[in-house]
Amino acid sequence: MKYNAKLGAGLAILGILTSLVFFYLIAYQYNPVIHAHESVGRPDEATAVRVTFAVLGWFGITAGAVWAAVLYGFLHGEKWAWFWGAVAATVQLLAGFFPMIPAKDGGLTPLTIIVFIPAAVLWFGMLFIGGVKKNIITLAFVAGLVYVLTFVDGVAPIAKFQSSHDDPFWNGMYVMTQQVSWWGAAAWAVFIFALLKKRSWSIPMGIAAGVISMMAGYPMGIHNAFVEVHRFSMFLPAPLLGTALVIYLLLPGTRRMIDEWNKSREA
Repeated sequence: MKYNAKLGAGLAILGILTSLVFFYLIAYQYNPVIHAHESVGRPDEATAVRVTFAVLGWFGITAGAVWAAVLYGFLHGEKWAWFWGAVAATVQLLAGFFPMIPAKDGGLTPLTIIVFIPAAVLWFGMLFIGGVKKNIITLAFVAGLVYVLTFVDGVAPIAKFQSSHDDPFWNGMYVMTQQVSWWGAAAWAVFIFALLKKRSWSIPMGIAAGVISMMAGYPMGIHNAFVEVHRFSMFLPAPLLGTALVIYLLLPGTRRMIDEWNKSREA
């Protein structure tokens, strides 16, 4: 596909504006969402919001600065601009998506959908400009789903740690899995970036990311499903999809597809 600098510049401006809107929304909803959970007797969930909104806020706001650099790149016809636009959009997708969940649970309007939808447009737009093949986009998209779900698996343990002091083993398990899940989310993001940049180590990176999702997600998901809620656990989608992607990455056909992509020239 043809490199379209004008389209890229327009999308970069949208990315900057989206980041500014996110700056306002995350600050606007920070305390109301916390108070909504505290008012129904869930201080543990309020603490999870207090931590997670701050982390996502820092990253989501900073993505606006990356978009400013991307805008500069497109205005000067730099070929690297689309990739860093994809990086910024990947961050904004997570920052826009997760805050909708606790806001909705607290009976508030999930305002960050205003950020999530443009971020999705920006992500696909950058890959279109970068000339990324459809099969690579599909693989990156599925990896993106696991990236988001693995991050979500790292949020609930913040709340569960506070409400499980009468169960020392699982209290300790929540401590151990919380950051591991977030590291897994970061590993999936790195896999996506390595895949887009045609790095030879993208497959082992994806395998490592998948195993992290499995190690963190399966213990919590199985325990939650059979001991706590007695139904399908929302901890399980991340490790299940992670398992499927690890199997897919190990297939010879996947290796050939990625090798072909790695050898192709930049658009």
